[in-house]
Amino acid sequence: MNDVLVAMSGGVDSSAAAALLKEAGHRVMGCTMQLWDYRRNPTSNGAPQFGKCCSLDDVYDARRVADHLGFRFYVLNMQEQFERKVVEPFINSYLNGTTPIPCTLCNTFLKFDRLLLFARQMGISQVATGHYARLVSDADEGYLLLKGKDAGKDQSYYLFELTQEQLSSISFPVGHYEKGEIREIARSHGLLTATKPESQEICFIPDGDYPAFIRRHASEVNQNLLPLLEQADQSGPILFKDGSRLGTHSGIFQFTVGQRRGLGIAHHRPLYVLRLDVRRNVLVVGYQEDLYSRGLVADRVNWISGRYPSKPSRVKVKIRSRHREAPASIVLEKTKENSSSAWTARVIFETAQMAVTPGQAAVFYDGERVLGGGWITQRIAASDLQ
Repeated sequence: MNDVLVAMSGGVDSSAAAALLKEAGHRVMGCTMQLWDYRRNPTSNGAPQFGKCCSLDDVYDARRVADHLGFRFYVLNMQEQFERKVVEPFINSYLNGTTPIPCTLCNTFLKFDRLLLFARQMGISQVATGHYARLVSDADEGYLLLKGKDAGKDQSYYLFELTQEQLSSISFPVGHYEKGEIREIARSHGLLTATKPESQEICFIPDGDYPAFIRRHASEVNQNLLPLLEQADQSGPILFKDGSRLGTHSGIFQFTVGQRRGLGIAHHRPLYVLRLDVRRNVLVVGYQEDLYSRGLVADRVNWISGRYPSKPSRVKVKIRSRHREAPASIVLEKTKENSSSAWTARVIFETAQMAVTPGQAAVFYDGERVLGGGWITQRIAASDLQ
């Protein structure tokens, strides 16, 4: 029987995780991270705009679940860390022409860093979350991170930055179940979250309007971002792939690679964003077939086992959370000594993949196992391989 701190979001998954651990005889303590002040998200009438994730209602739901199951519950204020480690990098990424993944940053720097530290300060060695992923221990490889049993809910893509040290102190109780089974477990324990709908939006942008959020945040919260915003928020040319001008954009940070809607251009074929040239303030567009890449380069690569392969490896690669894994060869190269960001990966796909997007993650799999991953910095075109 172990002491376990459960990271409780107020949703059904983390609630069921707590119930499963308590049922198994563990001494459970609950904790919700207060990450965001929703007064920063005003509606048109000036009232706070609450999302479906990490809101005050979620905190109350998590507390009620803890009370129902009979264990202690804490709210940990991490707004300052969330601002510094998640929100500011999110904004900087868009203003520099890349597309961020805030959930991965939140996992890396808060759930499996600050929350682990808090647990240890409380004398607790184990943290559990409601992620759909699995862990097994291997005598040779250490801790292996595996996909969740429910393929439709698998969240292993967002966990590629975890290390052996972190995995030794983490558990994923719901990863061995299907989503329907988790809801049934919650119902069987009488939990109020059993039928609670899932959240899909970014927790600090509940209306999904990230350009408006970035403008508001830079002007009202962090004015150090204003020079970068002013540069990225200027109108500029929309160029066809051959260099001919098709129109004018209203701010390059409002677009992402692969975007089709919102270009404001009449054309005989559908057009897609191919590239964001932030330095020249140019949006480059083309046809769907132009979005395909033969490979990519990723930096800040983390190899979960800690044993980085010295030879080319055959793996499967995801370039988005809902992307179907693609067979590829990868070569890792160490670029710096004594640095956690020392490794880069060159990935070549067996068949070209659509919309390789700088700022997103390339995550490497071997069957059910997550080997590691890195952050995409550039795409490799077929012509680059000739």
